Amino acid sequence: MKKDNIPLFFATLQAANPTPETELEYDTPFELLAAVLLSAQATDVGVNKATRKLYPVANTPQAILDLGVEGLESYIKTIGLYRSKAKHLIEACRMLVELHGGEVPRTRAELEALPGVGRKTANVVLNVAFGEPTMAVDTHIFRVSNRTGLAPGKTPLEVELKLEKRVPPEYRLHAHHWLILHGRYICVARKPRCWECAVAPYCDYKPKTPAPKTK
Repeated sequence: MKKDNIPLFFATLQAANPTPETELEYDTPFELLAAVLLSAQATDVGVNKATRKLYPVANTPQAILDLGVEGLESYIKTIGLYRSKAKHLIEACRMLVELHGGEVPRTRAELEALPGVGRKTANVVLNVAFGEPTMAVDTHIFRVSNRTGLAPGKTPLEVELKLEKRVPPEYRLHAHHWLILHGRYICVARKPRCWECAVAPYCDYKPKTPAPKTK
């Protein structure tokens, strides 16, 4: 993607959705952290269904510790990989209680030290809970960044570092959400919906998908 097109690309996404938000449901930084940890290789819709039952019962590190692994599993068993996620979340809660007074830390290093929390999860928490302009590169952002030519790279980290360089400062806070939503609903994996795409004029993807023929 030409450098001159990048501000136009983001201005268009901003005009359509000025204040994008995560589709995960949460009220506190801890609820967000737990939801993101549970969302790996799962849908936000599926995670929300589970946390709607879990959070009224246990929505703090200590309350989830009190449930124990088996108790936690009973609430999240509809989510993929729930057994390993339950163990990770319990251990993360133990560390939050013992090392951070039950509060979610605000640095990447402290977040990544928690079991089950990788760079992407840490970036989501820093961005959504604490308002930092981080780039959490998931499968949607990786695909959109490569397909459009915005920030091509072979690994999520390479894409993340390129996005940090190429996204204009005024768009960095919300860029991660605009790209996720664009990848989830328009620039989809199998056949991008180019005929519905407002940013198609700025995109490097050449075989633009035509609109389906009406019967």
